[in-house]
Amino acid sequence: MNHSQVFIIGAGPAGLTASYLLTKDAVTTTVIEQDPVYVGGISRTANYKGFLFDIGGHRFFSKSKEVVDLWKEILPQDFITRPRLSRIYYDGKYYSYPLKAFEALNNLGYLESTLCVLSFAYKQAFPNEAPVTFHEWVANQFGERLFSIFFKTYTEKVWGMSCDEISADWAAQRIKGLDLWSAMANALRNSMRPAGVKDGTPANEGAEVIKTLIESFQYPRKGPGMMWDAAAAKTKAQGGTIHMGQTLDTLSWDGAAKLWTITATTNGGRTETYTADHVISSAPMTELVRALKASDTVKAAANGLRYRDFLTVALMVDNPNLFPDNWIYIHEPSVKVGRIQNFRSWSPELIPDANATCLGLEYFCFEGDGLWTATDEELIELAKKELAIIGLAQPEHVKDGCVVRQKKAYPVYDEGYKARVETIRSEFAEHYPTLHLVGRNGMHKYNNQDHAMMTSMLTVKNILAGKTVFDIWNVNEDAEYHEAGNSGEQEALKSVRMVPRKVGQAA
Repeated sequence: MNHSQVFIIGAGPAGLTASYLLTKDAVTTTVIEQDPVYVGGISRTANYKGFLFDIGGHRFFSKSKEVVDLWKEILPQDFITRPRLSRIYYDGKYYSYPLKAFEALNNLGYLESTLCVLSFAYKQAFPNEAPVTFHEWVANQFGERLFSIFFKTYTEKVWGMSCDEISADWAAQRIKGLDLWSAMANALRNSMRPAGVKDGTPANEGAEVIKTLIESFQYPRKGPGMMWDAAAAKTKAQGGTIHMGQTLDTLSWDGAAKLWTITATTNGGRTETYTADHVISSAPMTELVRALKASDTVKAAANGLRYRDFLTVALMVDNPNLFPDNWIYIHEPSVKVGRIQNFRSWSPELIPDANATCLGLEYFCFEGDGLWTATDEELIELAKKELAIIGLAQPEHVKDGCVVRQKKAYPVYDEGYKARVETIRSEFAEHYPTLHLVGRNGMHKYNNQDHAMMTSMLTVKNILAGKTVFDIWNVNEDAEYHEAGNSGEQEALKSVRMVPRKVGQAA
């Protein structure tokens, strides 16, 4: 039986951040990962005949200097700076995103633009005072007409449910800091700024950056998988162990001995047993609860949590200059594709053929539905057809393709998710003092890669301190965090530096 001081479930960004930092501090660490080949989880880089592509598209941008420093520590030589270029496709027209005021005005037409402004003014005068749903929250910020044009169709593609069923928490977290005024102010700057001048020049120095509107980002030259391959290699070099192709089976806690016993099943069907003082889990809450001897109340809560699954149809096209965007949001209801990635624009080194590019057509689905169960051949044909409908490429120019399916890509923020998560958290906190939940699925929080890393960075600090110094549940997507409890000094990581705050002071 193998004993470690810390046992980690999952080798995604959260799990590998923890394993790297722990082994760097000489803490014995064991990691299990369900995938037999790839580390990095949804942040891995897939490889098809030498064409490299993301499962989604992962910008390396963070307001946290601590996270940025860790990226550079793990992968010091391989980052490139990429310009961000993305657009929205709606009603046969393209809209730059972030918006360009005059382009949007011309595309929408002066009548529709006027109606959008009036709709926004009406919502400012008569807002929903306590927005509960995504629809209500966004309409408050932008007005009903802009909600229907730029939010409704795409959001319902992503989640497979009405915007009236999605919690306002989703909007508040993912569009935080962005409203019509800030978007239009940014749009006017973009429209009127001289060529070559970007936000972040001395004239704008000190202005707060809205993550949704950033204009450039760091990116590993051969995809985000470089980061996590490096983190895995350094974990091993520092004495840690990573077992690929192992799935969590059972997890039991001996309170008297303060010891965890974990069993995992290999891809070959063999059972492996481990013991540990601490367990860090980035596995989906539903899977963790199944492995534990949880109460019926917690089991019911976990069974009620939902996930949105995701598949990428990667098409290799005989044209290296199809369009300049990193990605395009497809707000067009006549096609099923939700977003299209252009991986040559992410990094030319992802594409082995100088005369081709790789497009990633992203489809949001539920495991077991018609999209998920379609054959690879059917999905490739659908993607080729929809690419032609949008007008980006003709089917005869597509020379090859493949499909990658990703289970549990997005934790769903429906009406009851928050109460279910709190039920699970409460029981875990009461009965399992050395069980630590981290990352997107581990916490059932739709967060960016930098946030997932920060939850692990703070968890490692708690473990090394031997007590809960930081409450990782207060980490949000802008990497702010607070110390646990009601006493002591609280801190927030804002922009690129640590800013001390007194207890009770607003974030």
